[in-house]
Amino acid sequence: MHIDKEAFKAKLIANVRILSRQSVETATQEQLYEALAFTIRDYVTSKWLETHETYDRTGCKIVCYLSMEFLMGRFLGNAIMNMTMFDEIKEVIDEMGIDYNLIEDAERDPGLGNGGLGRLAACFLDSLSTLELPAYGCGIRYHYGIFEQKIVDGAQMELPDDWLHNGDVWGVRRREYAVEVKFYGNVVREMKDNGEYRYVHENYQSIIAVPYDYPVVGYNNNTVNTLRLWDAEAKNMFDLEKFNSGDFQKAVEEQNLAKALTDVLYPADEHYAGKELRLRQQYFFVSATLQRVITKFKMKFGNNFALLPEKYAFQLNDTHPSIAVAELMRILVDENDVAWDEAWEITKKCCAYTNHTIMSEALEKWPYDLFSRLLPRIFMIVEEINKRFCNMLIEKYGHDAEKIRRMAIIADGQIRMAWLAIVGSHSVNGVAALHTEILKNQELKDFYEIYPERFNNKTNGITQRRWLGHANQKLAKLITKEIGDGWYTDLDELHKLEPLANKKKFREAFMDIKRENKVELAQYFKETMDIDIDPDSIFDIQVKRLHEYKRQLLNVLHIMHLYNQLKEDPNMDMVPRTFIFGAKSAAGYKMAKLIIKLINKVADLVNNDPSINGKIKVVFAANYRVSLAEKLIPAADISEQISTASKEASGTGNMKFMLNGAVTMGTLDGANVEIMEEVGEDNIFIFGMKADEVIDQYARNDYNPWDIYNMDPDIQAVLNMLINGTLDSNTETFKPIFESLLNGYNGSRADEYFVLKDFNAYAKAQAKVDAVYKDKDKWAKMAIMNTACSGKFSSDRTIKEYAEEIWGLKPVHVEMKKK
Repeated sequence: MHIDKEAFKAKLIANVRILSRQSVETATQEQLYEALAFTIRDYVTSKWLETHETYDRTGCKIVCYLSMEFLMGRFLGNAIMNMTMFDEIKEVIDEMGIDYNLIEDAERDPGLGNGGLGRLAACFLDSLSTLELPAYGCGIRYHYGIFEQKIVDGAQMELPDDWLHNGDVWGVRRREYAVEVKFYGNVVREMKDNGEYRYVHENYQSIIAVPYDYPVVGYNNNTVNTLRLWDAEAKNMFDLEKFNSGDFQKAVEEQNLAKALTDVLYPADEHYAGKELRLRQQYFFVSATLQRVITKFKMKFGNNFALLPEKYAFQLNDTHPSIAVAELMRILVDENDVAWDEAWEITKKCCAYTNHTIMSEALEKWPYDLFSRLLPRIFMIVEEINKRFCNMLIEKYGHDAEKIRRMAIIADGQIRMAWLAIVGSHSVNGVAALHTEILKNQELKDFYEIYPERFNNKTNGITQRRWLGHANQKLAKLITKEIGDGWYTDLDELHKLEPLANKKKFREAFMDIKRENKVELAQYFKETMDIDIDPDSIFDIQVKRLHEYKRQLLNVLHIMHLYNQLKEDPNMDMVPRTFIFGAKSAAGYKMAKLIIKLINKVADLVNNDPSINGKIKVVFAANYRVSLAEKLIPAADISEQISTASKEASGTGNMKFMLNGAVTMGTLDGANVEIMEEVGEDNIFIFGMKADEVIDQYARNDYNPWDIYNMDPDIQAVLNMLINGTLDSNTETFKPIFESLLNGYNGSRADEYFVLKDFNAYAKAQAKVDAVYKDKDKWAKMAIMNTACSGKFSSDRTIKEYAEEIWGLKPVHVEMKKK
């Protein structure tokens, strides 16, 4: 998109004056950012309005992507890039004597997600707009995100992530679309004129859901879809009578209760109140979304609800929004007098479910008493769905009590939300080929036997525009210079780089950019953490949510092993290695938080020991987020993807690193399997147990990690460091980790995630990294081949598959009206 530079400059200067009462010369970086964002928004809004006018005019089908998380990253740079305005705008900014990078850094990351689930949703929205597919992202406008992570004495501390502190430049409040969401109360039956009954919710508490719309700009087209995030407001914001009587707390009690609903992503749920708040959040945004959709549908199509599946698709991003199945039934049956059987067919045709995990704790289950008390009418609907489903099971299998108990939506005093999503959807997809096969043959085998036609795979993807075009601009320019810019919308174009891996000049240019990125990251750590790291060392990076199955513990135990080797032989021939971690632990996840502390204690030990000659350094990059990922990923040499095989559904970090020329160190888990297929066994480091071996080992249950400890002096030395005072003068600090590996801890199996069983295979693979890295040409070829073979892992490919095979969604071209 070309702009009139002088007109743009005038708009920017005017916005600085209007918004901050400053001149460009006196404005702060935050004020300049706000003015630039509003200036860009002016260009975006024209396309945004035209996009939705086109959708309304054509009556096209729209997908609503329901997700608890949308980890969007900063809006400004992404919008400028997708509008293809970057070079011109940077030129204007430079002419004004302003540092563009400082302005972009003034934007805070929106606190709307935590990890891969939320970032995947953001990539999908980018692809939907770029592919001109009509879509809304639907979620919650959290005020404080999950938390801001600080490291104090090696331990994670959680602080509020006040990302809205300086206002919300990109969100547009749409009070005219507010809806009422009801909780608690009781349900009564009222007879209708035809002798049937209508169910009426009475004596409820209600919250007003108010949408905030955020633009999702397509790349180099006119499509701007909408991320709609719901905020909560009290029905009665302020009680003047109570205030005047001196009861100031009661005067704003409703307001405070409403605000708590959207304050925090994933509130701690170790207690009843936390569980209730999580369920309230899920129902809140799902109900608000569906109410608004049905209202809009009726305005255009009346009560012809048979048309609903032709006009809307609801994609349930993991189990969190699965309550949509029951809520859509409630709206159709209770509010619009649709017969149950007809409503059920409509619901199944509209809803589709993506499963992102086989971890049991993520397949949400709600206590019977909590669910029935908080959502009485929804509970009745789930009961009816369950009754009909169980009757079908009895017809099919007879009175097989165990099978019916295993598959029932309501059983053992719990509501099984994943089961509700499967029964109430027409599609159930996994997110990597291996993951889908495990679902079909293991975790969801019972349901696959009944509904084989519903199950399908949609391997995850990432948007190359954010993760290469924006995050690694030097490499993006080199690639464009060599093969053109078609890769921005067709990532398979990167295959044209393969022959260039054999050309010395290109290898040198590629690796020069890698080193520049490493230098910039080293400078960042020096400025923010006062730590010196060598840009000529191997940058070995593991950044992802902290969970035991992701095995950050395996990584840090190996670092301890390397440290022991260097203490014995400081002159050991090895390429210096910088190990970089970034991870947040759930606030109540004690073992994960202890592993974070272990990483930081190991960093203290090795970084301050001059006897090892700086051959290893350890960095824990606190408060991992999208903007930090954009610094880390382009600088990585090694991408650590070392989860216990069969536990990681897909991964998307592995794809981002691959795209940027990092070589994967991984197990054959999740999408690593497909990465190896694309890049070839010679361009990846694979180790450890395979998925079927892990599953078989769990079934046999005869693994004893003490055998490894007793027979392997290296592992014994590493584990003893946990309890002998080497890392902490309090020998009890890391004893739970020691116990978890050898005896089990708090009811878990000993070494549940096979850290010790895979340790030696991991150490050998790491030694191979060291050997290969010494051959600079060979390493450069491996790095280039990873970038060249990453085409499959574009979210554009994934979204095309969703659109064609699940949603039946067609592109809608948006033409701008001539002024």
